[in-house]
Amino acid sequence: MNVSVILCTYNRCDSLANALESVAASSVPEGIEWEIVVVDNNSTDQTRQVVEGFGRRFPGRFRYVLESQQGLCYARNAGVRVAQGAILVFTDDDVIVHQNWLQNISSSLRSGKWAGAGGRVVAANEFKCPSWLALEGPFNLGGVLALFDLGENEGDTRQPPFGANMAFRKEMFEKYGYFRTDLDRSAGSMLSNGDTEFGRRLMSHGERLWYQPSGVVYHGVPESRLTKSYFLRFWFNLGRSDFREGRRRPDVYGIPRWCFTIPKLAVTALPVRAFNWLFALDPKRRFFFKGTVWMTFGQMVEMRKVWTEARTKKKDSSSSEGSPRLP
Repeated sequence: MNVSVILCTYNRCDSLANALESVAASSVPEGIEWEIVVVDNNSTDQTRQVVEGFGRRFPGRFRYVLESQQGLCYARNAGVRVAQGAILVFTDDDVIVHQNWLQNISSSLRSGKWAGAGGRVVAANEFKCPSWLALEGPFNLGGVLALFDLGENEGDTRQPPFGANMAFRKEMFEKYGYFRTDLDRSAGSMLSNGDTEFGRRLMSHGERLWYQPSGVVYHGVPESRLTKSYFLRFWFNLGRSDFREGRRRPDVYGIPRWCFTIPKLAVTALPVRAFNWLFALDPKRRFFFKGTVWMTFGQMVEMRKVWTEARTKKKDSSSSEGSPRLP
């Protein structure tokens, strides 16, 4: 098997059907063997029936996998484990892929020169952009809407791709491990970075990523996400995710490091970001920095939470080791 498409889904059987229809219509050169692995992360709607219907229409092309452990990265890892392709291509259940997407996003990985690749994620529907929202330039917030566009020129990139449109050689997972399950969406949580952390992990080990602008998927942007409250929730949880992604540094003489880091953030980063939020004249710039303030709060909250979890785990481990063994 040359290529496996891994698509994780949860209670979106309607949009899933559209996504699978577009992937099934992919134009792939003769001689390339490929499959579509649909990972159902505990859906309670008609997801299984939808996938089985495609399996009957396209015998041998579709596989249904149930991952009972809730969480997007658990689902992605389940797909990685069962996928038979040497190249693993990831997309989402709320996108429509271009007919040449699969060929274009996977072709650069066949030489072995690049560890992974990412393509453009553009809005599937026209929407009226709010006056406070920038989708280009220095205050671009398109990433909050899962949009990813680095322009028309292909080449090496230092920006890890998004989960809606990314591909990796399967050996990268065997070499560097799977997606981190403490990051990304799970049971209503808005944590993120599970996809981008893997790309950054590869680059930190010297691996190279490729940007392929001709590998295009179209991502729906629901109106419910075009609100300031949604963006601020995202920014707060991005702060949590960013801190959780980084390695926890050791305590200083038994004092948790967050006792030093939180005051440092409060004295240095937070005033600058708050000043730009409160006094910027441009509404796009103002809202961007308001988001960074929320992100800073998220970082502070997560610092203490991660430390508390680590201390509790250490305490439980010590208590267990000290307990008398039963005969």
